[in-house]
Amino acid sequence: MGLALDRMDQETKALQEALASGEKVVELDPALIDGSFIRDRFDAESSEDNELIQSIENNGQEVPILVRQHPDLEGRYQVAYGHRRLAAVRYLKKKVRAVVRPMTDDQLVVAQGVENTARRDLSYIERATFAASLESHGFKRDVIMEALSTDKTELSKLLSVAKTIPASIIKAIGPAPSAGRRRWMEIADKIANEKILAGVKQAIQRADFAALGSDERFGVVLAAANKKPKTETSGPQWKPAGSKVAAQVKDSGKALTLSLKASGSDTGFGRYLADRLDDLYADWKSKQET
Repeated sequence: MGLALDRMDQETKALQEALASGEKVVELDPALIDGSFIRDRFDAESSEDNELIQSIENNGQEVPILVRQHPDLEGRYQVAYGHRRLAAVRYLKKKVRAVVRPMTDDQLVVAQGVENTARRDLSYIERATFAASLESHGFKRDVIMEALSTDKTELSKLLSVAKTIPASIIKAIGPAPSAGRRRWMEIADKIANEKILAGVKQAIQRADFAALGSDERFGVVLAAANKKPKTETSGPQWKPAGSKVAAQVKDSGKALTLSLKASGSDTGFGRYLADRLDDLYADWKSKQET
């Protein structure tokens, strides 16, 4: 809470300093303003967004946003902070009040991180993917730490989670605001087992998975990650003396698998066996009844 209040104070002071140094608040067409080149939070509408729209509609936009001239597109801008205010004003079809300031890429992503800490905290996995995205864009660790208000140790953990858990699983779960570091790291550790990873991928393919809330989807994945993989017991190998055929039986408890290998003159044994399944079953059945 103290960190969030400090960040809010920093943002307010930054705007006050901008005005004191002669920077003016101007009104811009929201259609000319693009988001940051680094995506931080997942797409999701919250009650806070609705409250912000209502507040701006009733009281106007009290705090301007911070933008820079777009580095590649003449006549356009990129937002540093004020993403939610920009979205609310755009929804209301109004002009947006903004301070235009020259900024480097480093300064922009740090300002973006300031907004997220001060206004509406990113969830743990959003922080992790934001950190990974910044690193993939070539930002140095000290810049990423400043943008996320974190230290070297925590940053390493964030990057480890984002890189270990497949993006398809993270996207399927969503922001999961109630899930913290410990449980995300638990999933990352568990899915190092390929069988557990396969079980998690099956879980997110469930017909009812997408209809669940993000925290509920996280719970389903965590449960799948903690489910012990089924073990198969292998029976003895069957191989007649002097033959070029061999069979291995595996029993999982629910399914019995027969693997057959044959070569040379015994290559046709597998087909012969498959063709006689009806006769073999009838023979086995008659013995059961007897």
